[in-house]
Amino acid sequence: MPSPAAPPLLRRLPNPRLTGLGGGLFCAAVMLASGFLDQLLFGSSRTVYGVLFLPACVLTAVWVRRGDLLTAPIVVPIAFAVGLTTVADGGDGFTGALGGFVTALAMEAGWLYGGTLIAGTIVIVRRIRLVRRRAAARERGVA
Repeated sequence: MPSPAAPPLLRRLPNPRLTGLGGGLFCAAVMLASGFLDQLLFGSSRTVYGVLFLPACVLTAVWVRRGDLLTAPIVVPIAFAVGLTTVADGGDGFTGALGGFVTALAMEAGWLYGGTLIAGTIVIVRRIRLVRRRAAARERGVA
């Protein structure tokens, strides 16, 4: 039984398939750009940065290819940390910047966990659908 055709809007949306490394680079680049944009427009608001992190997690989990599904929940926290360096309040010198980064990471852990949970949930749903599709194809081939 053929599946119904996708609505015209869905056919126009991009559908890239990123490798695990590509997904990590994509998410890190988006979060770095988000951090700089946040710093420019909102004066380094970590709440705005956290809100911008959530769609980046969704896109990374949706756009990673099937073979690299399990990398998405791993790369999104790394990307969060990469971009957080732009909005973390730091003092003078390396130790001041490191202290500001660690503090920001601790204070914004809710956004980090939430985004990772979103990416993990999307990946699990995609994986379950993939396994069921493969099982159904095997049954059709054997029967």
